[in-house]
Amino acid sequence: MITGLDHVVVLTGDISAGEAAYQSLFGRTPAWRNSGDGAERVLFTLDNVTLELMTPRGDGEAAERIRAVLAAQGEGLASLCFRTNDITKLHRRLDRLTLKPEPVAEVESRDAVTEATLSWKRTRAATDATRGIRMFFLELAKERPLSVRTGPASITAMDHVVVSTPDPERAAALYGARLGLDMALDRSHPDWGRLMFFRCGDLIVEVTHRPGKPADGAQDKLHDRLRGLCWRVADIDATHARLTAAGVDVSEIRTGRKPGTRVMTVRNGTCGVPTLLVQPSVKP
Repeated sequence: MITGLDHVVVLTGDISAGEAAYQSLFGRTPAWRNSGDGAERVLFTLDNVTLELMTPRGDGEAAERIRAVLAAQGEGLASLCFRTNDITKLHRRLDRLTLKPEPVAEVESRDAVTEATLSWKRTRAATDATRGIRMFFLELAKERPLSVRTGPASITAMDHVVVSTPDPERAAALYGARLGLDMALDRSHPDWGRLMFFRCGDLIVEVTHRPGKPADGAQDKLHDRLRGLCWRVADIDATHARLTAAGVDVSEIRTGRKPGTRVMTVRNGTCGVPTLLVQPSVKP
């Protein structure tokens, strides 16, 4: 019933700086801006997913929760939101699978610039049932507008989101058996541990397990963590040149683990999100 990953949420303490940084990174303008429910938001919608920047606004309970997360964890990835074409059926399935979903809520958003509106139906699973990852699920009434390209060599789409886990078997059960994502790869390697790829629309949820790696904190021993994002580019040489000219700190281009791919690391301008860019292999 999950048709894809709709968006990821990135928390930031300075949304103006975050907006400018991601506009430079993506080479695309924001597609949506709005505020309400204790937060200010800027959305970048690429070809297959949306990145939502969020910062607290006001003094209400919701704003204080966001401030508490920022104080405890700093800027970075905060949650995943999956898309469905039938939220009612998905809600029943989540309930049967003891993921303890909240009641379905109807939400409306108005763009601060164009005053256009979007609406959707949404639920959220209990975080303790999703191994510490905040997960939402929504059914959109209509598609969001795409972020406009500001020049050549822009980022086109998300390639994968990385989740680290201390318990690969339980993580596999969550993403595969319970959420119903198709496992495309399950591979172990002595140098980088175990990798599991779950197809989610036309991108991948990558679940990683590295035995013996020390945990960042006590919760890491029990919970999964959102670790980073990888974005697709059509021409990595041109994107490298564009980002370097814009003052973005990027690594040299190197060969990726997947045969035929080329990758580079983005070292700044991501609001604390570990970020990789990949030029996919050319299919014969």
